[in-house]
Amino acid sequence: MRLIPLLFAIVLAGCATVRVEPIHITVDVNIKVDRALDDFFSGVPAVPAPSSAPTPAPSASSTPATPPPAAK
Repeated sequence: MRLIPLLFAIVLAGCATVRVEPIHITVDVNIKVDRALDDFFSGVPAVPAPSSAPTPAPSASSTPATPPPAAK
């Protein structure tokens, strides 16, 4: 009884074909663009990265830049 499904599976497996398509990779275009960008940015001066250090808070002893509003 188990022999029939097993034979059916073997026959189906023998009929299956696998098709592999060729893969085309164009690396030369990426290299040309990379070189063109390197040439373009070689004349541009580097911009320093912003520092990740927090800015110091003003101290309590310093005088404010603007006078406080007058009391009414």
